[in-house]
Amino acid sequence: MNLSYEQAVASLHQLDPGYPVPSVLAALDDPANRHLLEYVTADPFGAHVFPGDITDYPPSEFLIDLNRQLASTAPIHLWSYIPTCAYRCRFCQYPVVLVKGQPEVTDSKATQWVDWNIREAEMWLREVPNLASAPIGEFNVFGGTPSLLPPVAIRRLLRFYQENFNFTPDTAIRFEGDPSTFTVEKLELLAELGCSKLSSGVQSFDDSVLEQCGREHTAQMCVDFIGNARRVGFEWISIDLMYGLLDQSVDSVRRDLDMVVEHDLTAVVCAKLHLKSFSDTRTGVSGEKPAAWQLPAYRNKLVEDGHRWPTLGEQYQMREILTEGLTRAGFREQPTMYFAREGLGPETWKSIMVDQDKQEAEVAIGLGGSSSCRASEAIAHVDWRTYSAAVEAGRLPLGSATRFSEDAQEARSIKMALSTLQPLRDTFHQQRFAGRSLLDEPWRHIFQSLEKRGLTVVDDCAEQISMTSEGKVLVEAIINSEF
Repeated sequence: MNLSYEQAVASLHQLDPGYPVPSVLAALDDPANRHLLEYVTADPFGAHVFPGDITDYPPSEFLIDLNRQLASTAPIHLWSYIPTCAYRCRFCQYPVVLVKGQPEVTDSKATQWVDWNIREAEMWLREVPNLASAPIGEFNVFGGTPSLLPPVAIRRLLRFYQENFNFTPDTAIRFEGDPSTFTVEKLELLAELGCSKLSSGVQSFDDSVLEQCGREHTAQMCVDFIGNARRVGFEWISIDLMYGLLDQSVDSVRRDLDMVVEHDLTAVVCAKLHLKSFSDTRTGVSGEKPAAWQLPAYRNKLVEDGHRWPTLGEQYQMREILTEGLTRAGFREQPTMYFAREGLGPETWKSIMVDQDKQEAEVAIGLGGSSSCRASEAIAHVDWRTYSAAVEAGRLPLGSATRFSEDAQEARSIKMALSTLQPLRDTFHQQRFAGRSLLDEPWRHIFQSLEKRGLTVVDDCAEQISMTSEGKVLVEAIINSEF
């Protein structure tokens, strides 16, 4: 973070001698890709939220745009954000609310957030009439740590959404939580309520790395969660892993890979530690204050105390170990960072959002939720006091919105499609944007430039554009630096 270009190149070449040189090193070492190296060194997160180019757009206009699109729509992504957490991780930038104390206190606070979430959802249904009939492709309960909710609150939340939105026999329900709070009782309740997918922020199976992150679960708790979820009957069990963490080694990441393979997980999300503030780029939903690890003084103090941050070169060794190892074990990366067992397809909610032939709407209900349609996008308030005051006053708590110009809509479509790591097909593009082609300007020279640098392959005969292996590794930097 905050390295000069020369320092970034030096960090890129500091490798663990026990592992191969990552193939992406040559691309990042190329002066023609200096901007890509500078992007990844700054550690921004760039493959989740795609902001518009017209700022200060009234949120009320976003709701009109969304309602218009939902009048005739394929299945959409609906998510509920419950911000409760028992503690704040040292890397966390998301809007979370700490819930600590005796069970009666924590249950009361957690239940309050379910109340506010349901009240906000009722406002969405009122303000966007077509939302009630839009088919839900996947419904996700994200956090925070929604698995902190008491059973009665979980039941109330899920029943509300199932009864008031257009859940179909094909709707998938996914619930996120911490390994230590996914008790057998809650797993059985989730299965009873129709959940078929679980997601858990494991981050690492290395207890020393977890401790430095400020995580309060252990590797054994993660293993126990996986076993309990499988015994309860969940077919889709996904975990999040992170690399680039404090005191993390390439060996540690390889052991994480071994644990994934050993425990036969369905899906894995492999995310690089991101330190640049999400609010700087609007490419992620950020909270009110920086994560502890974003503070330069704190980071420097950790180094002075004998801790170590992985070099940029080691981080790409970690990424390559995960990518190649998961591929050998029968996983497929689609979209970037998301690995699922071959034959199961990508995560439904991500596919709805970014696949070139879909790119449907998403509606996010809760603190800091990010919603979008093809014309515009909006983010809810991230300050819990502002959020709760709006809900209590009967107002949708949308904090800001941006609109996409016609050119920006086309660029956004391309960037989202690139993030899937699948070939871009010109036929799909022309269907969406009549009279426009990926093989014509203004896009052709961009893809040809990427091709010269070994990052894409332009196939005029097949009318498609594919990412090379190096391009796939750098796709976040490409979509945010080249388009």
